[in-house]
Amino acid sequence: MLRSVLSTKGRFTAALPVRALSTQATIQPPKTPVNLAHLSDNYGAVSERTRLGRGPGYGKGKTSGRGHKGQKARSGNGQPVPWFEGGQTPLVRRLPKRGFFNIHGKDYQELNLDRLQHWINTGRIDPTQTITMKHLLDSRCIHKIEDGVKLLSVGADTFNTPVTIEVSRASQKAIEAIEKAGGKIVTRYYNAIGLRSVIHPEKFAQTPKLAAPLRKEDIKYYTDLKNRGYLAQQEA
Repeated sequence: MLRSVLSTKGRFTAALPVRALSTQATIQPPKTPVNLAHLSDNYGAVSERTRLGRGPGYGKGKTSGRGHKGQKARSGNGQPVPWFEGGQTPLVRRLPKRGFFNIHGKDYQELNLDRLQHWINTGRIDPTQTITMKHLLDSRCIHKIEDGVKLLSVGADTFNTPVTIEVSRASQKAIEAIEKAGGKIVTRYYNAIGLRSVIHPEKFAQTPKLAAPLRKEDIKYYTDLKNRGYLAQQEA
């Protein structure tokens, strides 16, 4: 590919080739001036728009390629949905519904003790400070927090680091393993705003006061000392 350079006098002069040529042929400048009108796409890069209903000479006249009559030849809402079965009751409506969606359910991010121990051993989490859900998220020990974090007991036999940790829920075996290693665990309730203030405190000009649980199940859980609830420790 050769490059032509326009001189200050309006004439084209030959420039050096972009890549070295294998031959020693003399480079000749173009005989006519080159301007933007000479630019064009490669052959086949641009195709003509298909024009429908413009007569038989184009090949897409009269029925415009839709054929004669039928559902696919009509204009309007186009093709039916994939589960449409011609008018009979479709399969998705013939099958009965089972179960329900619990609007009060919580989706806790699960964290096992073996993963927490690995993060401590590799220096990603400092065990000398109180480990919160923000530390777990920032260190990528967990990758998301929806309604909180629940600590599980997988790897309880090899967990040997005394830590102080605050999570939303914890299993009984995980609590026993933390305290057996000389640590302390506190389960704390967070609503949506409280959880956001813990994970992203920089988004609040003033840190909001953490809300107390309202549902009976949450009050029962966090006031039970067996679960190491923060309300039970305040009463004690």
